[in-house]
Amino acid sequence: MEALLRSLHFLLALFISLKHLALAQETHQFICHGFTGANLSLNGMASVHPNGLLELTNTSKQQIGHAFFPFPFHFESSFSNNSSSLSFSTNFVFAMVPETPTRGGHGIAFTISPSTEFKGATATQYLGLFNSTTVGLSSNHLLAIELDTVRSPEFRDIGDNHVGIDVNNLTSIQSAPASYFSEHGRGNETLQLTSGDPMQVWIDYDEMERLLNVTLAPASVMKPQKPLLSTPINLSLVVLESMYVGFSSSTGSVSSHHYILGWSFNKSGQAQSLEISKLPSLPHEKSSAIKPDLRIMIPFVTVSFLLIACFATTYLMRKRYEEVHEDWEQQYGPQRFRYKDLYKATKGFKDKGLLGFGGFGRVYRGELRSSKDY
Repeated sequence: MEALLRSLHFLLALFISLKHLALAQETHQFICHGFTGANLSLNGMASVHPNGLLELTNTSKQQIGHAFFPFPFHFESSFSNNSSSLSFSTNFVFAMVPETPTRGGHGIAFTISPSTEFKGATATQYLGLFNSTTVGLSSNHLLAIELDTVRSPEFRDIGDNHVGIDVNNLTSIQSAPASYFSEHGRGNETLQLTSGDPMQVWIDYDEMERLLNVTLAPASVMKPQKPLLSTPINLSLVVLESMYVGFSSSTGSVSSHHYILGWSFNKSGQAQSLEISKLPSLPHEKSSAIKPDLRIMIPFVTVSFLLIACFATTYLMRKRYEEVHEDWEQQYGPQRFRYKDLYKATKGFKDKGLLGFGGFGRVYRGELRSSKDY
């Protein structure tokens, strides 16, 4: 009975594998305006929000997120008399919302890989694709377009805001600061990957020309005519016959929400353009708001409190000792004398100067003089 069950499990697994292979061979393209109901292969921190927004990683530290199309695509050089080819086209919209306004990490990589599992892969600068022992191996058969927001000197990164083309490695064969060619500005306009704003990426590989183009622009801008990166490359030396397409992302000691809003892919022609109005909206992230630096705010609040206390004390002291004038004094002027002056004028309130008694007490005779005469 146990042997029969094992046989049934084997047949079921074989059937599912053959079904997936058949679906993969039939599927040449797809388009997702959000990922509600999409049958993605997710692992790590990756999840789909109720509105269809794909979140690869949140602001948890040292974490990885993967999201891949669940079925492999058939890649084989057209020069091998096969109907398939190595050419492909993809278009996706992403957004990176950093934990703090000026610091985020580590980035997103669009990936073509033999598997959706990256055993032993680590976070931080390895983007969830490699570790220190697997990075750079030709057996990886991996192509990645990195959107990198942390400079890693060991991979000779050109900065902390760049786009790079990686083959089996994270030392890019070509990279450039994040920017796009503006038709109106007639030049390259810089983009900040961790701005929190949605941006659009186009990746196109032409097998006949053996040319890989990567183009970047704000989500609201049409595809620029001039790509950011254009690299001659022979992908027949990299990709295998069966490959998965998807995204990998990681965080480190600093982190970002890494989002994918929409994605289209075509293995047999130009990828369909995404309609920005159909994409899910980003959440209102409290973490993306400008947070006051406590190292600045605490001294500022302390000094402000002390200044307010000083002003209040001075005001109250003045009010306390300020003379209160009667109504008749407003017309004739104040008729008041200091006790010191009265004491001197009456020679110390001696009895020989006593004139008598009034309604408010004793009345003395005295001679007032200017205080400068004393």
